[in-house]
Amino acid sequence: MSFESKLPAILRVTPAIISQSGASARFAWEEFFFARIRNEHTRRAYFRAVSNFPSWCEQQGLALARIAPAHVGRYLEQCQVSIASKKQVLAGLRHFFDCQVTRHAIALNPALSVRTERYSVVEGKTPEITVRQARHLLKSIDSSEILGLRDKCIIAILVYTAARIGAVAKLEIDDLYDTGDQYCLHFIDKGGKSREIPVRHDLQLLLFEYRKQMGLRNEIEKGKALFPTSVRRTKAFSNRSMTSNDIGRMVKRRMATAGLPSRLSPHSFRVATITDLLEQGVPLEEVQNLAGHADPRTTRLYDRRQRKVTRNIVERISI
Repeated sequence: MSFESKLPAILRVTPAIISQSGASARFAWEEFFFARIRNEHTRRAYFRAVSNFPSWCEQQGLALARIAPAHVGRYLEQCQVSIASKKQVLAGLRHFFDCQVTRHAIALNPALSVRTERYSVVEGKTPEITVRQARHLLKSIDSSEILGLRDKCIIAILVYTAARIGAVAKLEIDDLYDTGDQYCLHFIDKGGKSREIPVRHDLQLLLFEYRKQMGLRNEIEKGKALFPTSVRRTKAFSNRSMTSNDIGRMVKRRMATAGLPSRLSPHSFRVATITDLLEQGVPLEEVQNLAGHADPRTTRLYDRRQRKVTRNIVERISI
């Protein structure tokens, strides 16, 4: 499947408002969507943020050069989405118009001075899986068969490294290696960041057993996916690496089998791990480094300690 075939229909054809604005506008449109954005998740987010704007402008009879801040503001007002989503739309439009300005298709960025409603997040929305639930989930997986062992390894990595599923999906055989005094996993994380995280002893034994059962050897299997997909319901494995979506569906299936709440997700493990370490008094900077966050404020969004205090206070109401 080609890259273009995965795009929304509106992006496969240059909108009329862009085509009618000249070669520079068309060049900037293609550059913005096909060249400037390399991260797949960022590209998808900007596609959603910007793709409907040209159609709205055409309905208003606007030419690209006549779009003003007021038009961008009215567009945001009619978007039936949350405040956080509006902020993402505005960020996408600012980047889009920046590209148009750089290529001299327009003189000024009309989205630059536009503001949205104030929105402050003190705690993320990702639900936390408790320590008891995480332990129950790991114990519920039958690791006597290779498929169960694979799934248990993946979930254990999510728990004991706080890695994102996208980074776990990219793991190859030789990404588990001996540094001389310990074993480490090498992740290619969000934004292309290269990260090395030590492997705790129980996870190391689990990965060794999985590698033994799979007959994998670093020096021979270099470049091969650590976690391949299974061929439908058989126990045979394909040559294709599990994607983020594959891992997400697997975790959801395992959680359902273990009787855990359906609202939990693979990202819930990051919340649990970060909260658990902070509860033990591990410095925020060290937890931030493990989570791979550039800003400590992002790490604090995963901290659920305050929520637990709030529940305790509520339970003490004597009415």
